[in-house]
Amino acid sequence: MTHRSSDDRAPEATPFVRRHVGPSPDDQRRMLDAVGYTSTDELLRAAIPETIGAHDGLNLRPAATETEVIAELRSLAAQNRRMRQMIGLGYHGTDTPAVIRRNVLESPAWYTAYTPYQPEISQGRLEALLNFQTVVADLTGLDVAGASLLDEATAAAEAMTLARRATKITSPVFAVDADVLPQTLAVLRTRAVPLGIELHVADLADPANLPAEYYGVLLQYPGTSGRVTDHTAVIEAAHAHGAQVAVAADLLALAVLRSPGEMGADIAVGSAQRFGVPMGFGGPHAGYMSVRKGLERMLPGRLVGVSKDVDGNPAYRLALQTREQHIRREKATSNICTAQVLLAVIAACYAVYHGPDGLRAIAHRVHRRAVLLAEGLRQRGIEVDGEAFFDTVLARVPGQAADVVAAAAELGVNLRLVDADHVGVTCDETTTVGDVLSVWRAFGAEQSGFSELEDAPDALPAALVRTSEYLTHPVFHEHRSETAMLRYLRRLSDMDYALDRGMIPLGSCTMKLNATTEMEPISWPDFADIHPYAPEDQTRGYRQLVGDLETWLSEVTGYDAVSLQPNAGSQGEFAGLLAIHAYHADRGESHRDVCLIPSSAHGTNAASAVMAGMRVVVVGCDDDGNIDLADLDRKIEANADRLAAIMVTYPSTHGVYETGISEVCAKVHDAGGQVYVDGANLNALLGFAKPGKFGADVSHLNLHKTFCIPHGGGGPGIGPVAVRAHLADYLPGHPLAADAKVGPVAAAPYGSAGILPIPWVYLRLMGGPGLTEATAVAVLAANYVAARLSPHFPVLYTGNKGLVAHECILDLRGITKDTGVTVDDVAKRLIDYGFHAPTMSFPVAGTLMVEPTESEDLGELDRFCDAMISIRAEITRVGEGEWPVADSPLSNAPHTAAMVTGDEWTHPYPRSLAAYPAGRHAGKYWAPVRRIDGAFGDRNLTCSCPPPEAFGS
Repeated sequence: MTHRSSDDRAPEATPFVRRHVGPSPDDQRRMLDAVGYTSTDELLRAAIPETIGAHDGLNLRPAATETEVIAELRSLAAQNRRMRQMIGLGYHGTDTPAVIRRNVLESPAWYTAYTPYQPEISQGRLEALLNFQTVVADLTGLDVAGASLLDEATAAAEAMTLARRATKITSPVFAVDADVLPQTLAVLRTRAVPLGIELHVADLADPANLPAEYYGVLLQYPGTSGRVTDHTAVIEAAHAHGAQVAVAADLLALAVLRSPGEMGADIAVGSAQRFGVPMGFGGPHAGYMSVRKGLERMLPGRLVGVSKDVDGNPAYRLALQTREQHIRREKATSNICTAQVLLAVIAACYAVYHGPDGLRAIAHRVHRRAVLLAEGLRQRGIEVDGEAFFDTVLARVPGQAADVVAAAAELGVNLRLVDADHVGVTCDETTTVGDVLSVWRAFGAEQSGFSELEDAPDALPAALVRTSEYLTHPVFHEHRSETAMLRYLRRLSDMDYALDRGMIPLGSCTMKLNATTEMEPISWPDFADIHPYAPEDQTRGYRQLVGDLETWLSEVTGYDAVSLQPNAGSQGEFAGLLAIHAYHADRGESHRDVCLIPSSAHGTNAASAVMAGMRVVVVGCDDDGNIDLADLDRKIEANADRLAAIMVTYPSTHGVYETGISEVCAKVHDAGGQVYVDGANLNALLGFAKPGKFGADVSHLNLHKTFCIPHGGGGPGIGPVAVRAHLADYLPGHPLAADAKVGPVAAAPYGSAGILPIPWVYLRLMGGPGLTEATAVAVLAANYVAARLSPHFPVLYTGNKGLVAHECILDLRGITKDTGVTVDDVAKRLIDYGFHAPTMSFPVAGTLMVEPTESEDLGELDRFCDAMISIRAEITRVGEGEWPVADSPLSNAPHTAAMVTGDEWTHPYPRSLAAYPAGRHAGKYWAPVRRIDGAFGDRNLTCSCPPPEAFGS
């Protein structure tokens, strides 16, 4: 390996690299002294096995300045043609209230937060997610809603599998309404094949079209054609058969239409995109799912619930966490481990700001625009299909549809070309009178005013007009003014701990700098307002950006082809395994269905393998945390004829560079299998090793980790899949194309394309040397933390010469055995010191996994280490009997301001130690609640906004 040392960094590093990488050259030398090396090059040579580390560096464009990069990106954005988007297909123009755009979407207090696994310091975003769940549950008329899913199509696929779990019917047939969104149908087909599910597509407006045997049904409401149908009869027929029914419903339409729950549906799915979330060329958007009572424990993804803290105060937390199905590994029913939190928060805030009356008014205005548009077409002799619709008009123009769509485009309006004879026109919140006039012109109708059409009746069937109330909770009525909304958003964000407050040292999750320059472009209208199915000549800028990223990601990973479609790491895993399965099938080896997975792997690996139709065989790890090569040999021999793949994480889940990785790859290849390297830890390889060159065939990459897309409180994310040339033909297909060898895994062609500018900017700002520098300093920081803390907490796993990779695992099991102090106690006590806890009990129970990243400066690294050392001293005082373990600063943590300022203090340690264990400092973060009782909340499940009197105490 040839890499520069830290001594060479100062003259080579660009201004941005110096700002992205926290430790200065002088700080790096101090850290290297503590670790025992003279340069980062020497350190990385020692840590990374020589067998994987030799390559020619990163052949990327030279790093540019922030000013230059923004100018380049503006040039790309200008190549996108902004149109009035009336295509529909589940993507709509929407107005994001400025108070929400500036104070949520563009606020690091919201977008740099981590998943709320430490609920005491996540109360703000948990309240916002509870609001989201309440919005979805109320509008869909069902009992329980989750905290968001990835998009509408994947939510429908999750409903398809949930329905199968919830019924006793053994039939593999799932009935799908022919009026379902086409991209949803495509994703359903992708999911159905490996699970042995058969899709029966028919016009289900008539219950007579249900198949003879089936276990579940999916309906669209309103349909893709715009048709609004009363589904009560087909739902009743399905229930009489014993089947489960899911309805994919438009949330805004439900403000004026009877809810799926009132029709009898068991499940509702859809997207919250039109609640203030920009189209962004397809995402990210918050998918949703709600269910009737009795199905809540089968929900995929996350569920926010209400519990109480130790003082009895109501407090929010993730409920039924074991119901995050991926934790169950190969027994999982879903591989979803993330949500679209930031987007769900925006949608919830949109509903809070507008309230039920505002939503109803917006929905009515949208409907009236569609009614007037349709009536104007009819009066001009153009046939409109269907009498009942909400926002979409289907016009029949035999043989002229393409001409109409082209004429509308010349007028700045995009319409949907349904077929040679039909044009779809969808109105939304942003549709103006001028847009309607333009559409009439495109159809060749003469322009006129609206006065003669104002008396046209609504097109909603009387039986389907909504009469039930929704959003009755005070939170949806108290924030009409911008002043009130601004203060509400500030109150919520003040309750949370995010990266803008301090270090979040989570192992495996890479909470590093999300630079403002990287984040700014996602709000630019030329990126935000583009429809994913707009014509190609209108999206040249996006396509160039996508092409750049595919090329650059191929270069840094050593692979030959990349798909950016997967909108989460879990979906990237699924796509990679589908590629492997299809590759084997094309070679006449479809019987290869065994996937070897190390026991240390993340739970999504096993869950994804099962979803891809594979059988999981677990490979053990040795005492050092490495893959047990002897056990690997045994498992390969036992499954030689059926071996499809092995899934490994590199560096390993234990945070070390396993020396045997090349041998692992060779053994699996010799047995006819493919090698999947989980790219979750790619940030420890960039510039030093390429998975595609050291033996891997496929990887998914976490752009929300290595490439600086922020976690957003638990989403958005992007998990592109990268493959070697022989697998390139098996990457996910376009959602509207029928000729792909493997179908799509997300609703939009490029997944969450709206946040692709973030990694594009990061890669342009860093260049090859900058990425290499980031990797080197990340590994240095992890080894520095390990060196400082190893005298106080054993470091569980190490690799070459006692070194770790980008993270280290601190073993507290012996401490817990000797003193009774648990990892949970340490995690909560860190809050008092001003930190988010490291990852608890993964991959080993009773441990803390620490990942400092390259972006934290030496002062913050030392502050964390000092806090951990101080906590170790507190543990010693417990162990020596000075404090009882049940009434110590650790067991009582976190200490709230209300607790330490109360009139009574009966604890055996002083208030000052409780509140300021590291000494008084400006900007002290106070947890809003004390430790939360998760078990109580699971026994008393409350998943929507509790009444105000619950907070009376």
